[in-house]
Amino acid sequence: MAEQLQEALELARSARRIEFFTGAGMSAESGLDTYRDAVTGVWEKVDPQAMASISAWVTDPEPMWAWYLWRAHLASRAKPNAGHRAIAEWSHSPTKAQVHVTTQNIDDLHERGGTDLVTHLHGSLFKFRCTICHRPWKGKIEFPAEAVERLPPPDCPLCGNLIRPDIVWFGEPLPQREWEQAETGMDNADLVVIVGTSGVVQPAASLPLLAYERGIPIIEISPATTELSSLCTLSWRAGAATALPALVSGLAAD
Repeated sequence: MAEQLQEALELARSARRIEFFTGAGMSAESGLDTYRDAVTGVWEKVDPQAMASISAWVTDPEPMWAWYLWRAHLASRAKPNAGHRAIAEWSHSPTKAQVHVTTQNIDDLHERGGTDLVTHLHGSLFKFRCTICHRPWKGKIEFPAEAVERLPPPDCPLCGNLIRPDIVWFGEPLPQREWEQAETGMDNADLVVIVGTSGVVQPAASLPLLAYERGIPIIEISPATTELSSLCTLSWRAGAATALPALVSGLAAD
């Protein structure tokens, strides 16, 4: 831990444009399940094709609507962990470093942890839009206090079609604006910090290549080796809630 912390500090001391790239492991220490854990992963509990595909939505939207509202309830009860707060602290530090987060997570823990610049590549549990006309929907939604099997989605006031979670499902393209923000973050960074992602979900996992090809230092914070580890200048085997506060505290002490 001490040796890896010192290596991370050496890479981070002069950085003024830091791009974070985060995945489900970032929120795991807040109590939210990751997707691919062999025992507790989200996709071990439900069929991803049944709960994360447009074809399933068209066939029978009510189970999916109920499931995503339940997940939003769980996410709303989770608290930002020390890792989320450390990223925000870095962004507000006297060094005036510019910190941008590109996250694959659909929770809002980065924002509630205090980070201002956050791009959600895969959407948000707390945003909704029309299935057909794509108009954002601002209606009031009550999240269920208990998991239920089915709930009817509301109708779009513009075209009458169903309102859906504004989340990228399997087979759907990533939102263009968010993708461009993520690319810009990687292109402009002088340090990239990867936290809690397996690096297997494409095209998101290709983003760190932009920094790697420019020779930008990359720090990975993950308890285990990932598909992105080979790109990294330093792979720090630790959790976000341990490593990030140590790194930010070390920078503040310099």
